[in-house]
Amino acid sequence: MPDTTPSAPASVPETPDGRRWTVLVFLALTQLMTVLDSTIVNIALPAAQHDLGISGADKQWAVTAYALAFGGLLLLGGRIADLWGRKRALVTGLVGFALASALGGAAPGGATMFGARALQGVFAALLAPATLSLLAVLFTDTKQRARAFGIYGAITGVGGAFGLILGGFLTEYLSWRWTFFVNIPFAVVATTGALSVIREPADSRHRAPLDIPGGLLATTGLVALVWGFTRTEAADGPGTLTVSLFVASAVLLLAFVRTEAKVRFPLLPLRILTERNRAGAYLVLALAAVPMFGLFLFLTYYLQLVKGYSPVRTGFAFLPVIAGLIVGSTQLSPRLMTRVPPRLVMAPALLLATVSMVLLTRLEVGSAYASLLLPAQLMFGLGTGTALTLAMSLATHGIEPHDTGVASAMVNASQRVGGAVGTALLNTVAASATAAYLTTHTADTTTPAAHQLLQAQALVNGCTQASWWATGILVLATLTSIVLVNAGIPLSSPPSSHVNTTSTTDTEGASQMPER
Repeated sequence: MPDTTPSAPASVPETPDGRRWTVLVFLALTQLMTVLDSTIVNIALPAAQHDLGISGADKQWAVTAYALAFGGLLLLGGRIADLWGRKRALVTGLVGFALASALGGAAPGGATMFGARALQGVFAALLAPATLSLLAVLFTDTKQRARAFGIYGAITGVGGAFGLILGGFLTEYLSWRWTFFVNIPFAVVATTGALSVIREPADSRHRAPLDIPGGLLATTGLVALVWGFTRTEAADGPGTLTVSLFVASAVLLLAFVRTEAKVRFPLLPLRILTERNRAGAYLVLALAAVPMFGLFLFLTYYLQLVKGYSPVRTGFAFLPVIAGLIVGSTQLSPRLMTRVPPRLVMAPALLLATVSMVLLTRLEVGSAYASLLLPAQLMFGLGTGTALTLAMSLATHGIEPHDTGVASAMVNASQRVGGAVGTALLNTVAASATAAYLTTHTADTTTPAAHQLLQAQALVNGCTQASWWATGILVLATLTSIVLVNAGIPLSSPPSSHVNTTSTTDTEGASQMPER
């Protein structure tokens, strides 16, 4: 059925360069806030658990509630941003996130804190696609787009590690409650900036009714999927509920696809997924998120339990991966994506990240930080920073303005689902390998010192097994980029039609990327 949605005219007033880059500052601040909240509470959780009397079985909900709401509502949040207006969605999300953070910081008990985390996830699902879609429609000039996505990619990559550092500082020197309260100044500054500098043309919105059935199916399907993966971390392994969640997710998401193929105004137009380059970008984003989230998880355990690092020192130990992500995102990717075809950048970058995981399979109790962990983190940061920044740009390249919100939501959904899979899968692999090692080496615990060494060796064995799994997943990501991503043109190919490069339409991007 032909798309009756009116597209923005080519004569949309130009947005001055200075204002566009100022907008980027506030968008980057918003993205940093949503990403760091995925990890900042983790380090504070033991202290919060003690203060609020949260049981060991319930503590996971501080992480799970956020992941469920964020991952499950992303597609709906993206389409609401397209329909309602990205600026309005951004401001509403910022205000709501700040209020939810205030509730979490003042929580008198565990239930209130879990509810606050769920509300943070709800508003993050509105914020994330609105932020990325604004970036996509404001930056259409290829060189400026490369720089903007490089900065955005760096923020996305370093946010998780920065959350560990900030969470360690706040918990150790102030209180775990500040891991919630710290979001309030972020939100106030970003809201003030959004209201004062963002000018979004109304004719770039999606003029169509909201696909309620599709929204319900997508939300429940994604919630079931994320919840299923979070339950694989349970000590007794996947049970009936976990399997039921995966089955329900498959049924619901299949019904969602069938619904989207039939309705006149779908929540997720299937043309977004059937374009070869974009599909490859989404898969690479999901696969590469698995080892990224898993890396922070099992190296945190290694550094604290084997090396005896404090929470603050552990956070600083991740500075090499932050440095690599920044250089890859802001220097390598922007320079290469305008000169080299996408596949010829993404595949080598992912291969570099794969080599870093192979290095971590050599981890031992006595491994030196400088000779193993530092180079492995640098290589991982450079590889993933370069590849993921290009994948995010590719995933929103050539999209009609009224579809940028849902396309951006798919970027975030890919990463959130990949992150949930990574955290659950690699933690399960590491825990199982650790338990198996302890079972087969119990005879070695003749003294307390020997027992302590055995515990450390078992944990290291779990980390190395998780690294092998992460290596395999990165190999799959590399092959995906080779098979699906078009190698024929760099993203800077000249447009075939004369369009104002600073308008909020993305016709330039559409002309650069032929449909395959």
